[in-house]
Amino acid sequence: MIASPTDSLAYLTPDLPGVGGVIKQRPEDFLVEEQPLYEPSGEGEHLMLFIEKRELTTSEAVGRIVKAFRVGRADVGYAGLKDKHAVTRQHLTVRVTDADDTEVSLGRIEQYSADRLKILWHHRHGNKLRRGHLAANRFVIRIRNVEPTAVVRAKKSLDRMVAVGAPNYVGEQRFGYLQLNHELGRLLLLKKWPEFLDVMLGHSTGVDAIGTREGREAYDKRDYAAALDLWPRHLKHDRQALDKLRQGKPPEMAVLNISTDQREFLVSAYQSDVFNRVLDRRIRMGLFDRLVVGDLACKHDNRAVFAVDEAVAAEENGPAGRVPSLAVSPSGPMWGDSMTRPANEPLQWELDALRETGLTEADLTGGPHARAEGGRRPMRTIIQNADIEGGVDEFGPYIRLSFELGRGSFATSILREIMKVPPGIPEDEEQELHA
Repeated sequence: MIASPTDSLAYLTPDLPGVGGVIKQRPEDFLVEEQPLYEPSGEGEHLMLFIEKRELTTSEAVGRIVKAFRVGRADVGYAGLKDKHAVTRQHLTVRVTDADDTEVSLGRIEQYSADRLKILWHHRHGNKLRRGHLAANRFVIRIRNVEPTAVVRAKKSLDRMVAVGAPNYVGEQRFGYLQLNHELGRLLLLKKWPEFLDVMLGHSTGVDAIGTREGREAYDKRDYAAALDLWPRHLKHDRQALDKLRQGKPPEMAVLNISTDQREFLVSAYQSDVFNRVLDRRIRMGLFDRLVVGDLACKHDNRAVFAVDEAVAAEENGPAGRVPSLAVSPSGPMWGDSMTRPANEPLQWELDALRETGLTEADLTGGPHARAEGGRRPMRTIIQNADIEGGVDEFGPYIRLSFELGRGSFATSILREIMKVPPGIPEDEEQELHA
């Protein structure tokens, strides 16, 4: 398994042994159901769909809906990406101009998708669904290759996280199957075009599928036509860059031919790596669930932040404060030129993490090639409606976990504390296993 930037991050429960095991042996072992931020209005030019997909990425599901309704991809909206190697339920909207054609279009989805994509219900709605417009995700996960009695150990880790909050690490999915998305984002911000292409397209690591491996070997020989011919079609962003190189275009043009959404995603991976570094430091310092002077505290109900002085820290950390009640947490940086800065020591810790990666604040101004607007992210995620049990079925023993996480939080960060081993990311997995 390839090394991940999340491997060395501090545990909240280092004194509690992990149970090991594996996840996603079968799609039914990883169930995700999106909890909506609002219900469909019942009228409007959009159709809200509640879908169940199996072994499809959200992007693949959107492609089938686009084909069935004969619309453009921009006409389809969704709140978040969901796993491929799983059974997931989520909401989407599609702009429908001809209401009389709706049933025919829905029938086409069944025709194109067999049992991999189902429409559970549909209602009219006035607006396109936007990213982040969800309340939470409900997870039901089976850890396999474990003894059912290990549930006793697993419950101790889960109970502690329920009581004090869980580390809101950005999970390894954000960093891609090669665990290099953050490095690509860093090189993008620095405008190091040839280096970016070498990291993305060259130097096979041994975890690639055969087509990708042979494509990388062709790229290393600068045979771009052969590399493009060999490169798997589902890795479309790699192919976008290769196509320009095949045409003899310079490295900068090849990088900028990658879709804007993907370039912004790579920048977010870089921001996520810096956030994880800051959170790692806070956990090691024992300040994961405590406000200090200079912090920007985050309210979990609406993500609003407020400055922390000595009086605020004393009140909020106290027995009647909002930190122990899990209503407020310290926040960390998603570094960008418009990000609100903390003060005092918290600012220094965040600057230290930025400089560890070789960037300064001046490098975050972005531009047409990469946007790094930035924001604040709570250092804790709150686990709700948690349950855990051990059992055995026809596929063997398991530990079954169920819980809800707010938007932007990663189930793998919870599993990491319980398993104490990395879950692993397949090559064709969607790179966003989060709520």
